[in-house]
Amino acid sequence: MDRMKAPAASYQRKRQKGMNSQSLSCSYEVKFNKLVIFIMQRKMGMTRRTFLMELARRKGFRVESELSESVTHIVAENNSYPEVLDWLRGQSVGDISRFELLDISWFTACMEAGRPVDAETKYRLMEKDRAPPLNTPESEVPLFNASKVSQYSCQRKTTLNNYNKKFTDALEIMAENYEFKENEIFCLEFLRTASVLKFLPFPVTRMKDIQGLPCMGDRVRDVIEEVIEEGESSRAEEVLNDERYKSFKQFTSVFGVGVKTSEKWYRMGLRTVEEVKADKTLKLSKMQKAGFLYYEDLVSCVSKAEADAVSLIVKNTVCTFLPDALVTITGGFRRGKKIGHDIDFLITNPGPGEDDELLHKVVDLWKKQDLLLYCDIIESTFVKEQLPSRKVDAMDNFQKCFAILKLYQPKVDKSSYNTSEKIDMAEVKDWKAIRVDLVITPFEQYAYALLGWTGSRQFGRDLRRYATHERKMILDNHALYDRRKRIFLKAGSEEEIFAHLGLDYVEPWERNA
Repeated sequence: MDRMKAPAASYQRKRQKGMNSQSLSCSYEVKFNKLVIFIMQRKMGMTRRTFLMELARRKGFRVESELSESVTHIVAENNSYPEVLDWLRGQSVGDISRFELLDISWFTACMEAGRPVDAETKYRLMEKDRAPPLNTPESEVPLFNASKVSQYSCQRKTTLNNYNKKFTDALEIMAENYEFKENEIFCLEFLRTASVLKFLPFPVTRMKDIQGLPCMGDRVRDVIEEVIEEGESSRAEEVLNDERYKSFKQFTSVFGVGVKTSEKWYRMGLRTVEEVKADKTLKLSKMQKAGFLYYEDLVSCVSKAEADAVSLIVKNTVCTFLPDALVTITGGFRRGKKIGHDIDFLITNPGPGEDDELLHKVVDLWKKQDLLLYCDIIESTFVKEQLPSRKVDAMDNFQKCFAILKLYQPKVDKSSYNTSEKIDMAEVKDWKAIRVDLVITPFEQYAYALLGWTGSRQFGRDLRRYATHERKMILDNHALYDRRKRIFLKAGSEEEIFAHLGLDYVEPWERNA
C-alpha cells in the first residue's frame, strides 16, 4: 500500500519543498508599503494559506509568515470575531486593537482589484458576529438574510448536511421527469430551486422561510407549499406512478442508455428492463450489452470502502507505467459522499514527459490480470488554443476510458451456508462489477479538469454561467478565457481559478449543490 502511494506522496513533498524554497528565494516588488498582511492558518490549512500568501506577494502586497509587530491587517476564513480574538490572546501580541481583523472576502477583493481596497464594514470581523446564547428567545435571534443568497451555487457553500431533503427529493423527481421529456428550461428551474434549499442552514417550515430567496418561481413554490401543508407532493407522487417516467427511470439505469434510446424503446412498446432483455430483435451497442450483462452489480451503490479499494488498483497500475503520475479520485467521493454509482479518476503527469499510450497499457495489464470486464477508450480531440466551450453542459475533449472492473470480494465462507440448501459453490461470485472512468489531462490543464470533474453538476453549471454573465469569461474543463482581454488565464490550482473569477474559494465538500 505504501509503495503504491509513494509517487504521489513524493511529488507532494517535492511540490511543497519547491513552494517553500520559492517563497524564500523569490523577491517580489512591494508596491503597497502602508499595510502588512498576516493570513491565519486556523480552519484554512497550510496548502491554501501558502498559495494565498504567494498570490498576494506576486501582486505587490507585503505578507508576513509570522505574526509580528509590523502586521496591520489580519485575514481569517470561516472564523468569527470571538474565535479570532481568542486566538490572538493566545499569541501574547499585546494591544489587539491595532489590528484590522478582516474576513477573507476583503483579501479576495484586493486580489481582484490588484491593489488594497478599503476595509469597509462588510469586510470587518466585529462583535456582532458572536453567536447568540442557546437560551436567547427566538424573537431576538438575528434573522437569516435571504436577500444575500446568490442565485449562483458557486457563491454558496453547500455541504452534504441537507435540512430540506423532503423538498429537494420532490423537486429533483420533477426535474428528472422534465429531463426525460427533454424540457431543459423546466428541468433547470426545479434543479436550481433544490440547490438553494440544500444550502439553507435550517429546515423550511413555512412559506415565509423562502421569501426573498432566488430561484423561487410559481411552479416550484406550489410544490414547496404542498409539502409544507401535506408532508408530501402529490405532483411528485403522480410522476413516480407515471408509466413513462418509470420506464425511462429503468432504461436510463442501464450503462450506455440515455434519453434518446429510452424514447425509442418506449415507442416500441417496451416498458421494463426485462422486456428489453427478452427482445432479440434489438441491436444493442457494445456498452449497452455490458450494461445488461452486469446490470445487478452496476445499479447497486458503490461504497466508500469499495471506491478506496479500486483507487489502490488504479494508482498501482498507472504508476507501474508512469511513476510520477498524479491519480486523483473526483466526483461525489471527492465531495465527501459515502456512496456513488461509479468512480471517476483524473490522471496527469507533473513531469516533463506524457505517455499517449498510458490508457492502452493500463487496460492491457488489467486484461492480463483478469480484472477488466469492459472498456471503451475515447481519444483526445483537444486542439491547442481552442476557446472554451460556451455550452454549460458541454463534454470535454480529454482522452478517456470508460471501464468496468472486477473488484474481488472477501472469500466466501462455505460454512455459513445451510447444508440443506442446494448451492453450487463454484457459482458463488467472488467479485463485483464496478464502473470506473479514467480521464487523462495535460498538467497545465489539470486544475481546470479537477474543478470540472469534481462537480457537483449544478455547481459546475453555475460556475460556467457566473463566468459568462458576471465576468465576461468562458470556462470549461480545459481553460478560462477572458473575452475582454482576449487572453487565456493560467491556473496551477483550483484556488487560483476562483481568484481569477473574483470568487471566494469553495472547498470540494462544500460543492454539493
